[in-house]
Amino acid sequence: MKIAAVQMVSTPELARNLQAAGRLVDAAAALGAQLVALPEYFCLLGQRDTDKLSVAESPGQGPIQSFLSAAAKRHGVWIVGGTMPMAVPGSTERVRNTCLVYGPDGEALARYDKIHLFAFDNGRERYDEARVLERGDEPVAFTAAGHRVGLSVCYDLRFPELYRALAFAPGQPACDLMCVPSAFTHTTGQAHWELLLRARAVENQCYILAPAQGGLHENGRRTWGHSMIVGPWGEVLACREDGEGVAIADLDASRLAEVRQQLPALAHRRL
Repeated sequence: MKIAAVQMVSTPELARNLQAAGRLVDAAAALGAQLVALPEYFCLLGQRDTDKLSVAESPGQGPIQSFLSAAAKRHGVWIVGGTMPMAVPGSTERVRNTCLVYGPDGEALARYDKIHLFAFDNGRERYDEARVLERGDEPVAFTAAGHRVGLSVCYDLRFPELYRALAFAPGQPACDLMCVPSAFTHTTGQAHWELLLRARAVENQCYILAPAQGGLHENGRRTWGHSMIVGPWGEVLACREDGEGVAIADLDASRLAEVRQQLPALAHRRL
């Protein structure tokens, strides 16, 4: 199965971002991708954290969800919809950072709300997602073309226990693929992005699909980019370093079986 990571440089304007995302999904599908993943906040990177409140949607309604559903159905692909702001019932000051998945028929398959909320302060850059976001609390996976696919978002990447929970969910097979839609800062991405992606691939013996924001945004923020697809041996199979574009590679079931047979680490787990 061909999988694709879409890299964007999203703006503070929803309509422009949906147009750009549509163009890039079209490009990925034209390259033969059967599963396409968009980056975190593909729909909006606002001037202020609170800007996302104005575009928040309720489940099953709104232009962002309609766009994702239509794009999946148009191309007959699975779409991992990066993230979007999802309304919190009864609150006008909090949203959830939500990843929605749509199947080839355009129907919603899964919803994951980002569990770990990013905070960073080095004296020059300051971020605190908890000012606006409400955290999620449940790991989520879905099935695409017979492959179990785990969902995570950006800062989740620093918490290997989430990926272990996905990999060893009771009664479920190990995940063949983990998705990590992200908007890593340039500072943290340069230091840790590739290292963490390859570590999660190696320790879980799975493919990693990591679409990212990548460039200098109109709000002044600079994101690291380097959207990647990593194989189960930790090898980088595809990478889009900077600017919008698509990284594409094959998820090879025989390669997964080979790695897991030659080094049966998943079967050796005891804790």
